Amino acid sequence: MRGATPIGVAGDAAIPGLRSQVLFDMIRQAQALKEKMSQFQKELESQSFTGVSGGVSVTVNGKHEVQKVVLDPSAPSDPEKLQEQVKSAVNEAGRQVNEKLKAEVAKMTGGLGLPGLF
Repeated sequence: MRGATPIGVAGDAAIPGLRSQVLFDMIRQAQALKEKMSQFQKELESQSFTGVSGGVSVTVNGKHEVQKVVLDPSAPSDPEKLQEQVKSAVNEAGRQVNEKLKAEVAKMTGGLGLPGLF
């Protein structure tokens, strides 16, 4: 295979600038996606997500920061049970944030399933 021409090289030489145009288009699309993600991230940060477990309700924002904890009178008085319900409510609220983010990323990327995103 000495001196063999890699696939695509001969064809690309017939159309000058094709590779640079394709690369430029890819960069432009990546920048547009980055801008959309940045805008969505700001919107997500201002939204609230509430998880409920038993008599415990926990609200977080899109950055997973706890904004509010409500203990209903029906919440257990046993510390261990209460801790478990708080943990469950926080985890549920966090799952809601992640699901929203994952759905939006899939929509923005056309469901490409880019590695490392989710």
